[in-house]
Amino acid sequence: MDLSSFKHQHVQILAGIAALRRFAHAGIAENAERIARQVVELSSIIKMHLAVEDKVLYPSLQRSGNAELARLGQAYQDDMQALAASYLGFSRRWNTAQAVARQPELFRSDANTVLRRLHARMRQENTDFYPAVEAMRTA
Repeated sequence: MDLSSFKHQHVQILAGIAALRRFAHAGIAENAERIARQVVELSSIIKMHLAVEDKVLYPSLQRSGNAELARLGQAYQDDMQALAASYLGFSRRWNTAQAVARQPELFRSDANTVLRRLHARMRQENTDFYPAVEAMRTA
């Protein structure tokens, strides 16, 4: 299975997280409009990524005939459920400049929690999951 589009989306997601970090460091209230816009842009990429994983990647791993690959895919899919719900809640709370400007420290706290988990998940997929999938698919 070609994972290049998934990897490219990870690059986009990580870039979006980095942009949010830069805007927050420069001042949350002052950059509320940019932050909200970035949350919306990031959410569109993440929603697409999650949909393709759920409709293509994970089912493909289940049908692979490789029990270890199916188990690994199921574990990653199960683990992603809580994180996806957490991120989608974050994106609904912070998708307007008014919400961000009204509660900048709550935004900071929420972003630190949710985006740190999302960033860690992307790293784990890039360093563990995708290489394992590629190795098992070529074996």
